[in-house]
Amino acid sequence: MDVSHPIRGIIPTLDAPVIEVLARTTRGLSGREVHRLAGAGSVRGVQLVLARLVNQGLVHADEHGSAILHTANRAHLAWPTLEALVGLRDDLLARIRETIAGWAVAPLHASLFGSAARRDGGAASDIDLLIVRPDVVAEGDDAWEAQIDALRDRMLVWTGNRCQSFESAYPVASGDHYL
Repeated sequence: MDVSHPIRGIIPTLDAPVIEVLARTTRGLSGREVHRLAGAGSVRGVQLVLARLVNQGLVHADEHGSAILHTANRAHLAWPTLEALVGLRDDLLARIRETIAGWAVAPLHASLFGSAARRDGGAASDIDLLIVRPDVVAEGDDAWEAQIDALRDRMLVWTGNRCQSFESAYPVASGDHYL
């Protein structure tokens, strides 16, 4: 899955970046603004996509002087599905947080980094995690390693992407508070 822009794997046309832009705002945008924010296609291509989405009822087009401003029609039956596709990255992050929160041996810190964090990866990109374990947990601890392996396995099932995890230890002083 393209973790950076999951909708683009399901809708592999210029429609996907246009929908992403409209899903992230409630203010009216001109075709040129949508093109600039989408970072894809040509101005004319984006205008054609917007016209098609207006024709399907997914987008409202309101004239303001010489400009036409576009907004998502959030009341459309299909819009919740499109928003769900746009929000898949957030869903993945929530699943990672939920999984880690349930670990018997809690990490001091966990971070997404690399292309998945920068949002510039693709469908074949690994998902990179940095996991900091308390130094009271020995390197290679079976319970600790099992948690990390299970998370990597889940991420592969959830996304189709491999998870690369990098681990570091950090000393924990009495009275430290984390997570």
